[in-house]
Parts: sequence; structure tokens; C-alpha cells
Amino acid sequence: MNHKNFPMVSRVVFGRGSFNQLDEIISPKRRNPDAPFIFFVDDVFKGNAWLTSRIALSYNDKIYYVPTLEEPKTSQIDTLVEEIILEFKELPSGIIGIGGGIVMDIAKAVSLMLTNEGESKDYQGWDLIKNPAIYHVGIPTISGTGAEVSRTTILTGPDRKLGINSDYTPFDQVILDPELTKDVPKDQWFYTGMDCYVHCVESLNGTFLNAFSQSYGEKAFELCKEIFLEDSLSKKEAQDKLMMASWHGGMSIAYSQVGVAHAMSYGLSYLLGTKHGIGNCIVFDHLEEFYPEGVKLFKKMKAKHNIELPQGLCANLSDSEFNIMIDVALSLEPLWENAIGKDWRKTITRDKLKYLYQKM
Repeated sequence: MNHKNFPMVSRVVFGRGSFNQLDEIISPKRRNPDAPFIFFVDDVFKGNAWLTSRIALSYNDKIYYVPTLEEPKTSQIDTLVEEIILEFKELPSGIIGIGGGIVMDIAKAVSLMLTNEGESKDYQGWDLIKNPAIYHVGIPTISGTGAEVSRTTILTGPDRKLGINSDYTPFDQVILDPELTKDVPKDQWFYTGMDCYVHCVESLNGTFLNAFSQSYGEKAFELCKEIFLEDSLSKKEAQDKLMMASWHGGMSIAYSQVGVAHAMSYGLSYLLGTKHGIGNCIVFDHLEEFYPEGVKLFKKMKAKHNIELPQGLCANLSDSEFNIMIDVALSLEPLWENAIGKDWRKTITRDKLKYLYQKM
């Protein structure tokens, strides 16, 4: 048996105010004045001096404000890569992503595509990337996605929604500063936190489970219960702990896989543009059959925080639209195998998936 030899994030700094060390951390990586640092920043921070004034720009460094209304598309990555290549004399010294999962996925994808030829859609899948990415740094400003630690960058392409999963995808450096999450709106905090919770449930209940995944998954699961069900934590403690839950939740799937909720939410996202966090919540709400205990706790968390999920998303879809979602969901074979086992095709039929989607 050949065991996977996974890369990890090689350097990480954690702590309130650690964002202030960004310049000192990346400066040694500057190759020369013509090789800029490119900062991708969530556009919610545009005009927010509290954050942006702490990004020290020198030479030709540039900030791109990234809109996050939609999940990243392969065409968007290709456009950004082309812009950077045309604008600068040299490849950047590094790419820094400051934001949520979308921004971090964009930073990872751009850093990969600057050194790999062709279009990003050609690399959607597992281990298709041939050349190492340029130096890239992830700085999450919301906790839950695990994008800061994962070896994938989730992209919607012309034909499917699928990540660029590769050993070169993980960040070279991550800065975990819980202070950066202080202004996250409540609904967003919940949906993204639930992304982490669902990672744990799917990993811990999967057939790929092993001691490595379990140790991270159990820790993240305990933290999620504390954060979302107990009243004893101060706001700061909750921010610190959710940032660590996100990290551990991301690590728990490094050596295993996610499951039914993720596979089906990819379908929603591909067809309807539903954002990942809320999509997971909408799907997970109907998955008692697969994760009875996990869904029960989820409903408790949802009630405690007065979260109303959108209903009737799939109410007026045509058969061909259902088929598009079902095709996307079924294409994620490793997720189904983890969730159900090698014989998953016997129970996960197109009719079964349509029945589930119709409830959403």
C-alpha cells in the first residue's frame, strides 16, 4: 500500500495582532524591485483603513480588491494571471490572499497558474499541476472554510465545479490573527463556521477515517460544540477558538475526505451560484439519513442562533437543471466513496439525489 505523502503549510504564525508582522515576514522573499508582491484583498475591506493601512506597499506592489459575491471561476483566474504577466516585467515575488475562502482560493490558484501553462480549467482534478507555485501567503479574515490549510483551491469551471488539488496548492505561510474576524456579520459567521462543523462530521463518519484525521476532526468538533452551543466564551475566546477549529477541520480532511453535503452543495453552487458555506447548511439540514447525530446538533445550533435558511431553492427547476446538479454531485467520486463506501453507486442513484434536491 502506498501511503499519501501530503505537504503541510510550512510556516504559520498565530496570535492577535500578528497581521502587523506581515511586512517583516514577506520582505526576505522579495527577489528584486521588479518582482512585486501582489495582494488579493476581499473588497469588503476597501476603504477600511484599520486593515488596509497595515499593508506596506513598496516598489510595484499592487492590491487587487476581489469581489466575493460569487465563488471563484476558472475564467477569473486566467484573466488575473494574464493581467499580472502583462503588467509586470517579472513574475511576482509572492501572492498574498487576505480574506475568506474565496480570496484564499484565488490567491492559491493564481500562484499556481503563474508557473503552469494553459488554462486553469485544465488543472481541475487531482495532482495535475506539474510546477511548484510561486511563494504564496494566506491570511484568513473569517474562520471555517479551512482554505488556509487545504491542498485544494475550489473553482467553478465551464464544465464543473472542482478544485485544483495538488501538493503545490497549500500556502507557504499562513498568518492566523483572530482579530481580523471581529467584524464578520452574524449570518456569515454561522454559515462559514458550519462549513468547519460539516468538515468534521463528514470526516469523522467517513470510511476513509484514520487516526490522523480523527485526532484533528475530534478537536475541531469539540471546539465547534463549545463555540456554537455554549454561552461561557467571551467574544475574543470564541474568535480564537473558531480560527483553530477551522485549521483543525481543514487538517481533518487532508488525510480523509468530505462527504454527502459537500458533494451536493457543489451541485447547488454550480447551477445556482449558491455560496459554499450557506450551500452546505442548506444541504446538511436534510441529511439525517446519512449523519443523524450531526444533523440533530446542527439544527440545535441553528435554533440557538436564530438562523433562517432559504427554502425552496429547487422548487421551480426543470428536469435538465436537476440533471446538471446531479451530474456535478456524482462526479465527486472520492466524496461519495468516503461517505458511503466502495459500493456507493448502489444506493446513490440519480432519483435519490433528485429527491434530496427537491427538499431544498
